[in-house]
Amino acid sequence: MRKAEMRDVEQVAAIFERIHDEEAAGRATTGWLRTVYPVRQTAVDAVARGDLFVEEEDGAIVAAGIINQIQVPEYALCQWRYDVPDERVMVLHTLVVDPAAGGRGHGKKFVRGYEAYAAGHGCPYLRMDTNEKNVRARALYAKLGYQEPGVVSCTFNGIPGVRLVCLEKKLNV
Repeated sequence: MRKAEMRDVEQVAAIFERIHDEEAAGRATTGWLRTVYPVRQTAVDAVARGDLFVEEEDGAIVAAGIINQIQVPEYALCQWRYDVPDERVMVLHTLVVDPAAGGRGHGKKFVRGYEAYAAGHGCPYLRMDTNEKNVRARALYAKLGYQEPGVVSCTFNGIPGVRLVCLEKKLNV
């Protein structure tokens, strides 16, 4: 896993599009909307902030995600198990795995990289979210030890009617 650069935006945006295609074809359920979120600008903004990370295989980007300490406003509506200062929390947003590379452990590997990054930055408390509809992601996160302390009904990233599943984990560091 490495920090993304502006040259990576097109590959990440292409993954977003392939996920939207999978959703449209009924082969995936993320709850995302093609023209709303995630879009190319999502990747551009994350690279500009310096918090987009990518995973490569044979020179091609196969997974990407945003890692930072930004807790979205909707998180304030969740009853987190760990009441800790914000500076001790690392957040993973918008984890994507290229559908063409799915089923090969890239999601798990990326989450493990996120955990190592958080530990290395003094943040033993991990948070993330997913749409309640995204059962595949929820199953992965459960296998990796993430708890679901709550579900928040909201408009999220411009998408109305979302039931946002909040997830958390405490690292043993």
